[in-house]
Order: sequence, then C-alpha cells, then structure tokens
Amino acid sequence: MYMSADNKPIGWWLKEVDRLIEASFERLLAADGLNRRQWQALNAAAGGEVIAVALAPFLDDDPAELAAVTNPLVEREWLTGDELTAAGSRALADLTVKVRAHRRAITAGISEPEYLTTVGVLRRMAGNLE
Repeated sequence: MYMSADNKPIGWWLKEVDRLIEASFERLLAADGLNRRQWQALNAAAGGEVIAVALAPFLDDDPAELAAVTNPLVEREWLTGDELTAAGSRALADLTVKVRAHRRAITAGISEPEYLTTVGVLRRMAGNLE
C-alpha cells in the first residue's frame, strides 16, 4: 500500500531524516576534505576519549576501517594517537563554527521545547525497544 507524505510512519521519517542529516554533513565537511567520521574522531580526541571506542557504533570492528578515518587526520598533523595537535585544535574550532551553523539550519522553525520533546520521545521509544 502506498503511503502519502502525510501518513508515513515514524520509522520511515527516522530513516529519511537520518539519511538527509548524513548526506548534508558529508557535503558540509567535504569542503574541508573531511567526512563525518573524521569529524567525530576530532571531537572524541578533543573530549579525551579513545577514538576507537567513540567510533565503535559507526564502524565495523576492523582496524583498517578505523585507520581509514584516522590516518588522514594524522597526515594533516591534526591528530597523534588519540590526541589533537595544536593544528587539530585550531581546525576543530573552525569546523565547529560551520557545524553549529548547519545544526541551526537543520532545526530552523523548531522551538527548543519542540526539539526537547522530540528527543525525549525518541529516547523513550529507544528504551522501549531495548
């Protein structure tokens, strides 16, 4: 049965929003020669996290896949091991300005209470499925 845009179930909208967010972040970060996982790796390092642990939900348990994310950051001298370099910190600060603006664009027209309610509902739904 075909569902029109106004009666699609929540699962459809979750996947669609996820797909659109992923694609929009890839486009945004590509301008700086990065991908979303590299952005996450930089943030993990800035937060003192082990990058492999922080990225585990997004990568297969494959060292080569993790290396494909981190090696370009090491080559750019933005990362050493799980730590940001001074250049990496500067790059992350610049990227953060872009990402924050992009996140504001994604949530344009959505009030803070609406956003918090939506996140709360999704969190409870996830809890119901665990």
